[in-house]
Amino acid sequence: MMRGWAALLAGSTAIWTAPGSAAEGEADSNADRSAIIVTAPGGAVDIDDALILTRDDIGRAGTPDLLGALTRTIAGITVQDAQNNPWQPNLVYRGFSASPLQGVAQGLAVYLDGARFNQPFGDTVAFDLLPEAAIRSVGLLDASPVYGLNALGGAMLVETRTGLSDPGLEASYSAGRFDYREASVAGGIARGDLSAYGAFQYSHEDGWRDFSPSTLYNGYLGLGFDTASGGLHVKLVGADTDLTGNGVAPVELLAADRRAVFTWPDNSQSTYGRISLHPWVALSNTTRIEGTLYAQRLTLRTINGDAADIEACEEEDEAGLLCLESVGDDPDDEEDAVLTDAAGAPIADMLGGDGYGVLNRGRTRTRAMGALFQIIDDRPMRGGTNHFALGLSYDTSRTRFDTSVELGALTDARSVDGLGAMIVQGDGAIAPVSLVTHSDYWGVFVQDKVPITPRLSAEIGLRYNHARIVLQDQIGTALNGRHRFQRVNPGVELDYRMSDALSLRAGYAETNRAPTPAELSCADENAPCSLTNFFIADPPLKQVVAKSWEAGASGSGQTGGIKVDWLLSAYRTRNRNDIQYIASAIRGRAYFQNIGATRRQGIEASVKASRGGLTGAISYAFTDATYRAPLTLASPANPQADEDGRIAVARGDRLPGIPRHSATLSLDYATARWSIGGDVLARSGQYLVGDEGNDTPRVPGYAIVNLRGSVTIVPGVSLFGEVRNAFNRRYATFGTFSEVDEIDLEEAPGAADPRAYGPGAPRRWYLGMKARF
Repeated sequence: MMRGWAALLAGSTAIWTAPGSAAEGEADSNADRSAIIVTAPGGAVDIDDALILTRDDIGRAGTPDLLGALTRTIAGITVQDAQNNPWQPNLVYRGFSASPLQGVAQGLAVYLDGARFNQPFGDTVAFDLLPEAAIRSVGLLDASPVYGLNALGGAMLVETRTGLSDPGLEASYSAGRFDYREASVAGGIARGDLSAYGAFQYSHEDGWRDFSPSTLYNGYLGLGFDTASGGLHVKLVGADTDLTGNGVAPVELLAADRRAVFTWPDNSQSTYGRISLHPWVALSNTTRIEGTLYAQRLTLRTINGDAADIEACEEEDEAGLLCLESVGDDPDDEEDAVLTDAAGAPIADMLGGDGYGVLNRGRTRTRAMGALFQIIDDRPMRGGTNHFALGLSYDTSRTRFDTSVELGALTDARSVDGLGAMIVQGDGAIAPVSLVTHSDYWGVFVQDKVPITPRLSAEIGLRYNHARIVLQDQIGTALNGRHRFQRVNPGVELDYRMSDALSLRAGYAETNRAPTPAELSCADENAPCSLTNFFIADPPLKQVVAKSWEAGASGSGQTGGIKVDWLLSAYRTRNRNDIQYIASAIRGRAYFQNIGATRRQGIEASVKASRGGLTGAISYAFTDATYRAPLTLASPANPQADEDGRIAVARGDRLPGIPRHSATLSLDYATARWSIGGDVLARSGQYLVGDEGNDTPRVPGYAIVNLRGSVTIVPGVSLFGEVRNAFNRRYATFGTFSEVDEIDLEEAPGAADPRAYGPGAPRRWYLGMKARF
């Protein structure tokens, strides 16, 4: 049963159909009416060279699948199984991440119908909250200052459907291996000036690994009123999700039993609601005002069962008590601390000296709202159209964050059962947190696409970002803090159309991101956080500034009945004062730190060809992501660390977790009655997180094959199926280190290798039925 499947809330902006957008070329009985959908600040002026996925791309395999569509279409995107839950991946593009995990540096700005979707507390991106059945298009754009904070590597623009853009009804149901089940229904209608669209989606699976069930409910409702001179859209999105992600496991455990998990439970439950208003009004034939106003609420509850360095104290005067050790220190210099409870009293040994773990619990409650207003002016100039945008945005939020740590007992199945004692260490190494954060983000931007000649145009952008973050400790004063960050970011791009079949571009952009409340609350090496989002201290962090160069070409043509489209890009982005999550000497804890300069550079190439019912696409991405200054980092579980648990990172060492080479190949053949197709996804090896010095073997590269097909039973009704990882390859998409010395691995006795992988799913399949009217 769904847990109050929640709030139906969502956002939409006005409706603007850009050249090259997913909506271009669509015609229906409502084509003579204006509908303005703004997908981002500035009106997505640079969408002409964006990577665009349509609703057909997202549903190509039968069911709505945004992440699957992104990985099979864009080689530069890699999805990592850090949590090992299909709805909670790390999405990496050009070496920048969009992730639901607080410890991941967020380098992509994500907009849902023109309103910011990065969640305020950690700028995280929760893909499980998106209503996939209602997504009309997704665009991936280059870095630009107008997209505001977090757009270091670019922006992702998610546009939902309206009754005007997508009339009709569609529904699907599918089931498959690992008790996978998914059902969705969506439909839209337009009558006169009014339109409506609604969608509902249910997903469940037991998970291919042990103890890994997940259930999701997602809903969407959009109402619109459009005339030739103005309109208003109201959109609501709601989500209620219960996800289990048991994370990485030691390589020797995976070799013995690939379904096994290291420690559990690891569960997160989210309730999300969002409402947004999107008015627009035409001031003249060339000028209009567009607005986006939204309010949202997110409650996230987590529980994580983890191993802990807790054992019976060895000193005679501490006999019968428990002590907390440090990982990676010289054993001769270890000074264990007596474990204490909420009253400051020592905690007695209950299990005969060992076998202890901890249950980390957290609750995050965030209320946020914001507004974007912009003036858009499009008018003829020098044989082209001058597109001018001037706007103001404001986003504000309040978050209440609470955590606790309960002493637990590790069972034979490596789960953690609570023992009732709450751990509170006087030195802050383990302590409860109760924190209220307030964040206010202002932005003022201007963008102008100026036609210099009929073939040459310039896109000029400028944005002022101001961030104010206030932390209020609800237990003591250690977390109190006030922080301000501000910056003016410029950007320019030149586009030259050599012919109808070839266009060239080159540009420069500066972007920035402010440290998040989560990072500011966990920036002290001497008071580290739990890897499950605990925050203990408040020294300042510097904002990250990215400077990006890009050049590229694109074209299209037709020969011998074959239509070809291609895109080539080269880029270089240098981050100053990059922020990284660094492991602590205390097992399971870490802290944030500025690490100096990093650089991401590379090339991307894609070609798509079609003839009749046959369509093929191939894309390749080379990503060179490196540290640009030497530094020393803590990584106590790394076998190459020194006796103090530290590693040396040299200039030129590669950033971990980023494959250097990526490629995708897709082939589909369709007739009026049936279709068949498949993909090959290939990624090269990557260094483990925690091996920033590149001293240990990489996670091996991989190539997997996915197959799909469908057949029409009667007009509008079809059967479909998909097989993922058809050859049942064993592979991993993520790696880090894990201490295995104090955990009894019955499946792998004597295991000592500290490497731990996020394993990719084995062969899995599903069958379903879809109807569209």
